[in-house]
Amino acid sequence: MDAKLLDIIVCPICKGPLVLDKAAQELICKADRLAFPIKDGIPVMLEDEARALGAEEA
Repeated sequence: MDAKLLDIIVCPICKGPLVLDKAAQELICKADRLAFPIKDGIPVMLEDEARALGAEEA
């Protein structure tokens, strides 16, 4: 994932910052407790594609 892209990309729901989880290949929005997948190096920033974070993941 490009560092420049990480600096400008935000959560599509709350417009808050995202955190990269390299191991899971996901972008995490802590405010909305959602994880957006990264497929083939491209972040999928669709609410329907995001998975809800469990209590232990937040």
